[in-house]
Amino acid sequence: MRVQVFANTPAHAHVYKHAVADLHERGHDVLVLARDYGCTQALLDWHGLPYRSYGYCGTTPLSLLTHLPGHYVRIARATRRFDPDVIFGMGAYAAHAGLLAGTPVVLLLDSEPTSLDHAISRPFARTIMTPSVFRKDLGEDHYVFDGFKESAYLAPSVFSPDGDVREQLGVGEDERFVLLRFNAFGSHHDLGKAGFSRAERRELVAALAEHATVFVSDEAGDMDLTGLPARPYDLHPALLHDVLAAADLLVADTQTMVTEAALVGTPAVRSNGFVGDEDMGNFLELERAGLVANVAAFEDVRSTAVEFLTDEETIVAWEARHDAYVDDMVDLSGIIVETALARGRAGAVPRLRER
Repeated sequence: MRVQVFANTPAHAHVYKHAVADLHERGHDVLVLARDYGCTQALLDWHGLPYRSYGYCGTTPLSLLTHLPGHYVRIARATRRFDPDVIFGMGAYAAHAGLLAGTPVVLLLDSEPTSLDHAISRPFARTIMTPSVFRKDLGEDHYVFDGFKESAYLAPSVFSPDGDVREQLGVGEDERFVLLRFNAFGSHHDLGKAGFSRAERRELVAALAEHATVFVSDEAGDMDLTGLPARPYDLHPALLHDVLAAADLLVADTQTMVTEAALVGTPAVRSNGFVGDEDMGNFLELERAGLVANVAAFEDVRSTAVEFLTDEETIVAWEARHDAYVDDMVDLSGIIVETALARGRAGAVPRLRER
């Protein structure tokens, strides 16, 4: 078979990496079309996955709009040459490539607010797969699985943390450390949403540095740490999940890394414009399970984060809830492979069920 996979973001590279490797081992041809965005290509290189770039995109909506025509031209050419039997992706690029090639498309989605993407991609998909906690009905071809898209690379069956990251970070064996992750809010679905202000970021660093070593991962790359008691996170991005697993706390105004922290058992405090009653289903579910704290007001973010760091019972209780929650987590990478071999017919995959 010929399987085409889109890796538009670093998260996509992680989601499909095990499935791509498995399909290769089974003797199938896999074409990964990657966007030069953030560390996407660095991750693909790290995992030894061959790919073809369809173009650059920065961390602003304007950059995406500017480069979009060129992206589509290069995607169209690559798809026609490869002539895939099935295409996997997470939005319009994959859906429209399938339309062009007359090829079945499987979309793996988990973000309810991306309504525009759903509207322009759903009509061209043979199958749409989402976590079972996804709060929208995307039609008769909508199938669900028990887990999260991050289950493809962080389920216990596929992820085991590297214990050497403390040495690489330069922290002691018993030294407590916190990871702060700040979003660039540059995607189209982030329009009208915001996270921590510049002043709030600095205040968070100062408050948490009183209790732990602080590392900052800033997606936009423009936060000045001069004079602040914090270090930039500067290990290879492929080691980030190992660092998350070793950390005592994650505080973030982004999305994916919060779910990742929950799945590796690290307390996480999340705050951005999405938090509230209409939040995404995966974050409501993780909060119900006691694995994420979704907090709207900054003062509550700071106090919750400090409480998690100073309460000796937090880590023990968190680990117990985490272990119980992920014990039966689905093997999403296996589901992706099975769906590929069924040429996108989700009804042929026992571990998927209709919405």
